[in-house]
Amino acid sequence: MPLSSVALVRLADGSSGQVVGTKNRIINGAMAVDQRNAGASQTFTAAAASAYSVDRWYGYCTGANVTGQRVQGATVGQYRYQFTGAASVTGIGFGQRIEQLNSADLAGTTATLSVDLANSLLTTVTWTAYYANTADTFGTLASPTRTQIATGTFTVTSTVTRYRTQISVPATATTGVEIVFSVGAQTSGTWTIGDVQLERGIGNTPFERRSYGQELALCQRYYSTKTQQMVAGSSPAVPVTYKVTMRAIPTITGGGAGFTAANSTTEGFDGYQTSSNAQNLTFSSEM
Repeated sequence: MPLSSVALVRLADGSSGQVVGTKNRIINGAMAVDQRNAGASQTFTAAAASAYSVDRWYGYCTGANVTGQRVQGATVGQYRYQFTGAASVTGIGFGQRIEQLNSADLAGTTATLSVDLANSLLTTVTWTAYYANTADTFGTLASPTRTQIATGTFTVTSTVTRYRTQISVPATATTGVEIVFSVGAQTSGTWTIGDVQLERGIGNTPFERRSYGQELALCQRYYSTKTQQMVAGSSPAVPVTYKVTMRAIPTITGGGAGFTAANSTTEGFDGYQTSSNAQNLTFSSEM
């Protein structure tokens, strides 16, 4: 279901209630879903390609390597993402790409971006919004294929605080939107990000907290894993289905020697290999 759609039901008291929260175009803004690392620390390599961290979020750095990790927030079940600086670091970025189906209706409107931020060293966090030049194709850090919509800064402290800004989204921004937060020389200390929200309209609405199961399913449209028993030979092939329909036919990794994925769709594929083994497979249709 596109995030721009809203399902309502009539509650017992006669009021209308929202079944699935859909105002927030950011997926996993609460940083709760972390299929790749399960809360473990990861290293971002300086001047390398962006690397995915908690689901739907990528990070990058320049000058020197940094580490990033999902950390516990102020209450049980609340999470943040936190970078730890290092000597010689000149910049860190953290971003998410929102597919066309979930952002096209923002074109020609004003959107509100809100986020919880803290930094123990620096006092400025920059935000930048882009749209893809072609549908869901943003390019790479080295060769981006995107157009800047707007940029600005938040003046932050070492205490986690909520910040908001309005973004005038041009009518041409129908091909996908990208939100990037960045800092400069984080040579020590920590940078903390959480509860990111991008919504249509000018407002001061609370962060929309979807259930973990809903958020996980939204994330699995772009990345998921599965342990699958494979059989030797191509006849019969093993039909493998993804946990949810993927955004696009995914890149499949983790197959053993002679592994082949045939007849791939966004729903699944027919798999086989040269020996019978259980394979830990990953499926990615990130943008």
